Amino acid sequence: MFLFTVTKPGLRQAGALALCAVCLCGTVAAAVHFSGGAVTASAAAVPGIETTQDIGTYFTGYGFDTDLASAAVDKVKIPKKWDDSFAAFNQIVQESGLDLADYKGKTVEKWTVLCPQLSTGDHDTYCVLLVYKAKAVGAYLLQKPSGEVTGLITAAKAGAEAASEEETVEISADAYPEE
Repeated sequence: MFLFTVTKPGLRQAGALALCAVCLCGTVAAAVHFSGGAVTASAAAVPGIETTQDIGTYFTGYGFDTDLASAAVDKVKIPKKWDDSFAAFNQIVQESGLDLADYKGKTVEKWTVLCPQLSTGDHDTYCVLLVYKAKAVGAYLLQKPSGEVTGLITAAKAGAEAASEEETVEISADAYPEE
């Protein structure tokens, strides 16, 4: 048999704790209710990068479609000492919210997949993801054969602006039909 004794101060503390718990539950319920229940997925929400499907999911979070059949993986080493060009490259990588500074001297996996929506007859654009121990540490777009590197956010904004301009042209053309 167990005996549990509650003194007045203990009872007050338990009541205050219960009140806080009820308030917290109410706040969470209200947040879920007023958010519409919609939770947007982002690339940063990918828990671990282990398969080509994970790579595709990562880039889909930024609005890029990928051809997973073209996936290739290599091992590359992040230099210990950076020159100005590698520091500039890291700034491009930082657009995606990642940073290579903590991985100096480490060997990472370099996953490359074709991005058909950004490829043309003149060049192919590849989505590149640098992975260290199943964690995304760097991401960027690479154009071949030029070798031009673009940040994910810059490319996504440029694609959205191009789509918006194209829609505006179509609307303008429809507004004044030929007679």
